[in-house]
Amino acid sequence: MVNTSSGDATAGNILTGKKAWVDGSEVTGSLTCPSGPTGNAVVGDVLSGKTFSNSGGAGLTGTMTNQGATDYTPGISDQTITAGYYNGSGHVVGDADLSAGNIKAGTEIFSVTGTFPNDGTATTDDVKTDSTFYTDSAVKLTGTGTKTLSSANDTVSAGYYEATTLSAVDADLAAANIKKGADIFGKVGTYEGTGGGSATIAKTGQTTSYATGDDGDLQKGVAWPNPRFTDNSNGTVTDNLTGLIWLQNANAFGTRDWATALTDCNTLNSGEHGLTDGSKEGDWRLPNVKELLSLIDWSQSSPVLPSGHPFTSVQSSGYWSSTTYESNTYYAWYVYMGYGGVGRDNKDGNHSVWPVRSGN
Repeated sequence: MVNTSSGDATAGNILTGKKAWVDGSEVTGSLTCPSGPTGNAVVGDVLSGKTFSNSGGAGLTGTMTNQGATDYTPGISDQTITAGYYNGSGHVVGDADLSAGNIKAGTEIFSVTGTFPNDGTATTDDVKTDSTFYTDSAVKLTGTGTKTLSSANDTVSAGYYEATTLSAVDADLAAANIKKGADIFGKVGTYEGTGGGSATIAKTGQTTSYATGDDGDLQKGVAWPNPRFTDNSNGTVTDNLTGLIWLQNANAFGTRDWATALTDCNTLNSGEHGLTDGSKEGDWRLPNVKELLSLIDWSQSSPVLPSGHPFTSVQSSGYWSSTTYESNTYYAWYVYMGYGGVGRDNKDGNHSVWPVRSGN
């Protein structure tokens, strides 16, 4: 008989067959003492290095691999989770971009259903040329919709337009072709017309004044366009003041007598002397004396051409005109490009040749 006054003693805490007084009452024990280990764990169930006993005996050592803190990152293929012990500090890596707004509508990725729209209706002609886009398919498309302006067509089609200068659309959009003071698409006109006593003669180019009331002071005449000349990249140069087209090489024929100069110009065509403009025999001619004088900038010398002109091989000497000297028809006028003077010479004499043709 065991005497105890502890209220914690119960039959399960007292060996079978033994009795005890608990708070004044007799309690018969039911606790059975095992005869040996009864567990069913095997070494693979116990962490490596830890010992234990099972029903087969004592002193066994576990072999379970300690995986510790292992992290896993989701991907597009399954990942194998290696067997072993995990200490609970590892995790599956998250990604803040895994959100509905970043996933195609109706598509589910790791239980997140996308809401990003996939109902585009654009066609390639609706998108800027060479820019890529997607519509309701997974195929990347390339735009073809860039439009260009053309002077040959008055209709402006709907679409995307690259930056375009209006002078490139129509070469006639020049200050010299617009009424003085009028502004058309950013071009302010300088043309003063033929009425009202206004001069239609171009300015000389002289801007330095040497006395009150002189040319450099008043600078009368039609203002030159800017740029004055356009290099057409085909062996020709357009004078944006007069519209005349000149051979870029101002010494293509060297010096000639007057009759030969006329023939050289009349038979000139594309494929000769650097020309690739598609011109044919009869398009070119020897300029008249006023056409030659229209090139001159009296603020310059040797040659008297505007600064920055695109011509090549300009000679500071006389250039034949097609104009005959009326008082003696054996003579013709020439213009001296060294200082801008005009002279006359026997048509058998030799001077430089500079072909011209009308603009078109």
